[in-house]
Amino acid sequence: MILVTGGTGLVGSHLLYHLTLENDSILAIYRNKEKINNAQRIFAYYSKKATALFEKIQWIKADVTDIPSLNQVFSYAITNVYHCAALISFDSKDYKKMRQVNIHGTANIVNLCIDHKVKKLCFVSSIATLGNASLNHQFINEENEWINNSDQHGYAISKYGAEMEVWRGGQEGLNVCIVNPGVILGSGFWFEGSGRLFTNAYHNFKFYTNGINGFVCVTDVVKAMVSLVDSNICNERFILVSENISFKDILSTIAIKLGKNPPFIKVSKIMTEVVWRVNWLLGKISGKSIVLTKNSARASHKRSYYSSEKIQQVLKFQFTPISRSIETICRNYLNDIRK
Repeated sequence: MILVTGGTGLVGSHLLYHLTLENDSILAIYRNKEKINNAQRIFAYYSKKATALFEKIQWIKADVTDIPSLNQVFSYAITNVYHCAALISFDSKDYKKMRQVNIHGTANIVNLCIDHKVKKLCFVSSIATLGNASLNHQFINEENEWINNSDQHGYAISKYGAEMEVWRGGQEGLNVCIVNPGVILGSGFWFEGSGRLFTNAYHNFKFYTNGINGFVCVTDVVKAMVSLVDSNICNERFILVSENISFKDILSTIAIKLGKNPPFIKVSKIMTEVVWRVNWLLGKISGKSIVLTKNSARASHKRSYYSSEKIQQVLKFQFTPISRSIETICRNYLNDIRK
């Protein structure tokens, strides 16, 4: 029995589809039953037999922070675990909750994997946990160590803490592997995370920065995860980045594929510093979630370059060009809004 945590999220839902193609015994946990419908919608992007494939999944209500509910999940004969569940936020008010979900939740999964002698655990981390080596266009790879300083944001800290729990599991005899994806692009979640790039572009978003980051398609992420679990590779991490691209080029490509105008107003560092402060103040007054945080504002100008050479060499893995991925995602976006 394969277990997927975070099965109603972007990576988890696309992973579930991929797993159902070759497996009949799949268990996925959920917290909000309505979000299962989101996962089922993902299947329709890939296959006309979406319903039949989706019915292979057995859903159990559980929370990674709630050990009794997880004990029920692990009472099944779990062989491999894909740990995708995480809380993603760049708002400082969510820091304590992120530590609870991302660090303590991962510790719970690791402990139960050890107790139940699970064959392998694959953990979805982030490039946010990697050290910086981007001066003079140097590439960041798996050897760049975490730098603990005041520039690290809460999400990065919580994911790094989660990685420490996974590595602890490896030291205690559990076979583990970690993937560190860049910005993950994928269909179906148009109002959260990277999905907002497509929604904003459709509404003729005018602004851009010259920051550079690593991007990868969700289908490449899940294929890499499955390949790693099926391999003999253990206690290794792999960066998953298809290309390092500027935010301007990403936004422009998305806009053009959607038949919209590319962004044309360059936003300076000073402008984003002003905007995030105003946004923070308005959030304090209104109590609403902050759209642009200090960390996300500064990250939009950062120029970071990542190398995926390791997984390309070890698994002979080939990434999908980002332009091709964007074309597919934009087609799904347009089909969805026309329904």
